[in-house]
Amino acid sequence: MTPHSQSKPLLFALNNAPLILFALVLAVFGAVSPKFLAGDNLVNILIQASATGIVATGMTFVLLTAGVDLSVGAIMFVGAALAGKMVLAGHPLPLALAAMLGIGMVFGAVNAMFVTGLRIVAFIVTLATLFIGRGFALWITETRAMNLPENFLHLGSARIVGVPVPVIAFTAVVLLAHLILARTPLGRQIYALGNNPENARKAGVRADRILFAVYLISGLCAAFGGIISLAQLGAVSPKFGLDYEFKAIAAAVLGGTSLFGGRGRVFPGTVLGAVLIQSVENGLNILNVDPYLYPLITSAIIFLAVLLDSARNHLLATLSRRRIRVESPARTTVGPSS
Repeated sequence: MTPHSQSKPLLFALNNAPLILFALVLAVFGAVSPKFLAGDNLVNILIQASATGIVATGMTFVLLTAGVDLSVGAIMFVGAALAGKMVLAGHPLPLALAAMLGIGMVFGAVNAMFVTGLRIVAFIVTLATLFIGRGFALWITETRAMNLPENFLHLGSARIVGVPVPVIAFTAVVLLAHLILARTPLGRQIYALGNNPENARKAGVRADRILFAVYLISGLCAAFGGIISLAQLGAVSPKFGLDYEFKAIAAAVLGGTSLFGGRGRVFPGTVLGAVLIQSVENGLNILNVDPYLYPLITSAIIFLAVLLDSARNHLLATLSRRRIRVESPARTTVGPSS
């Protein structure tokens, strides 16, 4: 048996880790509590995962270019704070929702300008906009919670043909993102840029434009995820959107998106990662686990996601080196004729 064939089972397990982990979570929580696998609860998991999944979809675009966007939670908070103020001041709901999407695009554009224009590392740029955004939102809300009118909650609890609106919104975003990545030149260029930036530029890929597009998409998805989350909560608290950046990264990476860029899919990858994280939280809630343990468990999930991604990349690099060594022609030396 060759080393390559020996590595196949491990590579298969790493590539299908989200599905294996998801099945394990369902089995464990289902065995401990029959309520977990009830139809209503499974639908509830999908509804609760919608906001995280939408934000993680935008994050996937950024991660595919080997970047990161730590400002998504702050974008959600600023948009929600502004929308809350507008609605309470008597402005129409559609205008408030449009303002939230506008905030997402502004933040995305600012992140992109610093990353592409000034060549500042995305981690630093988005970390700065995270703190700026949260500070600005706390100033807008004066660190007080805002309870929104009932029509916001109606948006989150409404159903169309029996399907909850958050799930429909999540499905629409995932479908659009999947089509962009799988069927358009933009998607192919995003993968090319993440795989090998230098080769992509030599092939004519406009790297700055691609990066600008992915940060804009990430900001827009963060704002849209904020709308879905706000519609479910019906209130803006000082902790709104807190730690969503880590949930989004964990969902994308658990779904198979590489932190090193160039590999990953929104469907089924990111979708499965978001539902997996929400399933764990839902199961812990059903079992009445101490809420103070939730951050520890979430951090463990993030650590597991990074560990799986690192192991997958290491194995792929090892297999690639072996393949190159095997396929390279053997050297032959021709001696003097006797």
